[in-house]
Amino acid sequence: MSISVARLMALIKKETHQLLRDKSSLAIGLILPIILILLFGYGLSFDLNNGRVGVVVQNATLQSNQLISGLNGTRYITAVPYTSFAQAEQAMGQADIDAIVNVPADFAQASTNQAATIQIITNGRSTSIASTLQGYISGALTTAQAIQSDRQNMQVSNGVISVEQRIWFNESANSTWFLVPGLIVLILTLIGAFLTGLLIARERDRGTLEALFVTPVRPLEIVLAKLTPYIVIGMIDIGVCLLAAAFIFDVPIRASLTSIISASFLYLLVSLLMGLTISGASKSQFQASQIALLASFMPAMMLSGFVFDTRNLPFVVQLISQIIPATHFMTLIKTLFLGGDDWHLWMKECAILMLYVVLFTFASCLSLKKRLR
Repeated sequence: MSISVARLMALIKKETHQLLRDKSSLAIGLILPIILILLFGYGLSFDLNNGRVGVVVQNATLQSNQLISGLNGTRYITAVPYTSFAQAEQAMGQADIDAIVNVPADFAQASTNQAATIQIITNGRSTSIASTLQGYISGALTTAQAIQSDRQNMQVSNGVISVEQRIWFNESANSTWFLVPGLIVLILTLIGAFLTGLLIARERDRGTLEALFVTPVRPLEIVLAKLTPYIVIGMIDIGVCLLAAAFIFDVPIRASLTSIISASFLYLLVSLLMGLTISGASKSQFQASQIALLASFMPAMMLSGFVFDTRNLPFVVQLISQIIPATHFMTLIKTLFLGGDDWHLWMKECAILMLYVVLFTFASCLSLKKRLR
């Protein structure tokens, strides 16, 4: 399929002027990504801060006081003392606290025999908070007990295996490091699919598409001309996302910028071409916007691994998730940010994205054949 450079440049100039006159598209392309990354980056977090923990000490002793003091040494826990277990139980029922630490009356005596037990009760109305808070409480109590034993030059117990924990790639266990790379996927999906998702449908509604069809331009020229100005907008968005990740959210960028930007550029092409295909196949702007939402953003949000691991999904849903382009880019961008350059994975996922570029280019050209409906 031959392409006329003169026709292509004329079409690019036309699409650029049309984009610059369309203030709403410019706002979506340039302002919405900033709003989204700030909103999701600051508003969405899997971390738990200031978990409310009710503390019941049935017999206050030096050992129990030293142990419970460990709960006050972390920003993740806010300890609230209660005089009785019934009072703490009532507070739990009224959702005033998220957990109860119950220290039995014989704790001091039992601790000397190395058989002490502390009861931890969490509020299961929110399982994510309950499991996270239980881990925080156990860690704080274990640390306090270890410090107390060290000060008294005694071992916690004989023959106990000492476990030394390490977290690779996310040393601080900060969920923001996990979420922000995924936000780049969501932003490119939303911006790409919606910016181009209305282009052809808008011209069809206005009746200007038929006027374009009577010219000698070819479908591929139309596709390239409509993509070019939005690629520029998308690359600006990628730069904004990288700057926000590095300087606002302090997310480490361990891979080279070449690998990250090249992979992001490929996925941007996929997203833009997907939107253009949807727009060319839709009969109205409303239909195009609904299809773009259901076919791009919602699957990217729910099935790409942004929030939870897709391996926990049913097998059939896992197969469906592998069809979604966002799944492959999500895996790649998180690895590049936190793990560094993995060129084997980069070549594999970029090859898949390139396959989608070819597929959607063909589909968009097919939807722009010169025919009247």
